[in-house]
Amino acid sequence: MSLRSLKNLLVGLSLLVCTSAFAVPIVVDVAGVQSFGAAGAAGNTVLNVNVGAGSRITGIAYDVNVTAFTPSWLSEIGLYFGDSAQSTGVFFTPGFEDANPGTGSYADSADLIALGFDFEVGADGILRLEFFEDFNDAAISPDGIWNFGTITFDVTGDNVPVDPGTAIPEPATGMLLGAGLALMGLTARRRRTGARAA
Repeated sequence: MSLRSLKNLLVGLSLLVCTSAFAVPIVVDVAGVQSFGAAGAAGNTVLNVNVGAGSRITGIAYDVNVTAFTPSWLSEIGLYFGDSAQSTGVFFTPGFEDANPGTGSYADSADLIALGFDFEVGADGILRLEFFEDFNDAAISPDGIWNFGTITFDVTGDNVPVDPGTAIPEPATGMLLGAGLALMGLTARRRRTGARAA
């Protein structure tokens, strides 16, 4: 196998690994998002995020601050994220243990594959987020608000958009850098060997 063929093979393999083995983080800022009623209720904030056609949602990490207005509870403020058809997805409540009104901060992560909750978005590439309230307290509106923070989704697939502002695949970048350094070293070694032979 010639050096040029080996070099092309290494570059091709590193690109293949980078595009398929690592999840790209898609970050959603939740500052000011309001929750009014149960999933599907009028007034709930719905965000559509393009994560690429056929992409798979494999993990979630969050660091958020939310307020539940009396008589609502922090355990009632939630998020449903799924495909645009709402045929598959996950219900998530960051303050599920806090059965009281007020303000709370929550941070954690979950491997959706390990939990058996990973799913694929449709051909439109839309990840649909609906911020809801488990129980609609008619006396107030909205029932709760996401004051600030971010929710990060790990997304894998061939069509994941890479936006430098929100999606930085650091492990893949490291692999590309490593492959490039290896190729530079191999080329330098070949030049030294060729110079000695001359």
